[in-house]
Amino acid sequence: SATLLAQSILSGVFVGALYGLLGLGLSLSWGLLRLINLAHFAFAFLAAYLCYQMAQMGVDPLLSLGLIVPLFFAIGAGLHWGMMKFQITPFNSLLITFGLTGIVEALIQTIWTADYRKLESSYGEHNFKIAGLYVPLPELITLGLAVSLSFAVWAVLRYTDLGKALRASAEDAAVAAAFGINQKRNALLLAGTCSALASIAGVCLALGFTLAPSQIYAWIGVVFAAVMLGGLGRALAPLI
Repeated sequence: SATLLAQSILSGVFVGALYGLLGLGLSLSWGLLRLINLAHFAFAFLAAYLCYQMAQMGVDPLLSLGLIVPLFFAIGAGLHWGMMKFQITPFNSLLITFGLTGIVEALIQTIWTADYRKLESSYGEHNFKIAGLYVPLPELITLGLAVSLSFAVWAVLRYTDLGKALRASAEDAAVAAAFGINQKRNALLLAGTCSALASIAGVCLALGFTLAPSQIYAWIGVVFAAVMLGGLGRALAPLI
């Protein structure tokens, strides 16, 4: 029926929003920093488990972002600092972050075991019915965050001095440095932001999906495809 088809399309839009949110940080890291950060997915799942744990302690999942986002910003900036210090090439960054993904997966299994975990929150109990279509609140939150963050990052890259500096450094690092752009500071800021975006995607993942450590790898293929098809370093491309 037309209603069933429309509901299926709506479900596709919701899961696509999560793909876009997961791909946003990866696209920026790969396109502007020239680092293929597979640990991006591990960070998202680690954030999802931290959100789950904090919810068990009575903390609202969205309020947990106040702690999770700064934490992962620091982790992402620290990881990039180490890569810059040892002058890691794009190919080696792929190998290192793949190994880091395995470490994070083992850490999650050690703390939360390999059993499936489901975040129970008040958000999951709310469903809206619009024109005969069911709209779950967690998916609606994910869609809102994905669209707003993608457009916010796009606006920063396009209209601010920081965004122009990041794009200039990605195009020609030597010329950008000659014009006085502090590439190290900007790179650390962008790397931290990419990890923070991964943590937000992780909280959205916890709101709407059952969690298991092995599922980290299930998301890599489709999000990579979204990033590659959209083009590297483009904020709106993964979402579209």
